[in-house]
Amino acid sequence: MAQRSANKSRLGALPWIAPALVMILVFVVWPAFEMLRTSFQEVGSTGAVKGWAGFDNFSTLLKNPDLPNVLIRTLIWVLGVVFFTMIISLPVAQLLNAKYPGRKVVRWAVIIPWAASVVMSSTIWKWILDPYYGVLNKILIDLNFYKEPVDFLANPKQSFVWLMIVAVFVSIPFTSFVILAGLATIPDDIVESSTVDGATAWKGYRFIKFPLIKPALLVAMAINLINIFNAFPIIWVITAGGPGYETDTTTTLGYKISFRDQDIGQSASMASLNLIIILIFIGIFLKVSKSQERNS
Repeated sequence: MAQRSANKSRLGALPWIAPALVMILVFVVWPAFEMLRTSFQEVGSTGAVKGWAGFDNFSTLLKNPDLPNVLIRTLIWVLGVVFFTMIISLPVAQLLNAKYPGRKVVRWAVIIPWAASVVMSSTIWKWILDPYYGVLNKILIDLNFYKEPVDFLANPKQSFVWLMIVAVFVSIPFTSFVILAGLATIPDDIVESSTVDGATAWKGYRFIKFPLIKPALLVAMAINLINIFNAFPIIWVITAGGPGYETDTTTTLGYKISFRDQDIGQSASMASLNLIIILIFIGIFLKVSKSQERNS
């Protein structure tokens, strides 16, 4: 009897969740299935399927001499950007949560880089870093740091660092507001009680606020992992992954394989590899978050 009522309640909820399920099937599951199917096919440059390729596309991809460096660079890209984004967003969220005149204006100013198009923000940064017309060169020359303009994007390692800086800049607003939402849920009486008990601002933050905003931190970290791993506009607009493949991640490499090399099958195998990598990232993240919840 209890089993029947439970089944009825589940079926009763079906009309409400059906639209979401249909959207997931149409926009997530089906494209992912087509991507995996294409990775095992031989596809011509016109898009015509020539036949079954088996694991040939994956074999060709793994033989790509640039792939190992791209994978290492992708790992540095994701972990580096997410780490610095979280570290910087914590004090920014504290600033946004504090009470002072003009707080609304500060919040609006902080959210602009996230609200604006990523392509537009990347284009602005590309002009900022321009060796002849860029504002950064102008400031550094006026301050006598340099005597002549410097091309910040000429050296691959230096340009990759700048790409990470831009990615952190674009990611901070959203992350800060997610943490701010966590800070807003902390009851004022808990903070006031800790102050009355003699807790300093640092101890109050470390032992009271920080543990309470951990769920918001985990959400922000998970979303950042996915967004940064799949980030395409920042790299493509500023360096296009160049020179050569020196600033490519797996996302931009897949784009080049598809549209420059006209190898759709191999590009689909690169996209499948990306899916596997992001699932590994999420799996590790969920395992770490569960262990932290148990410890707490």
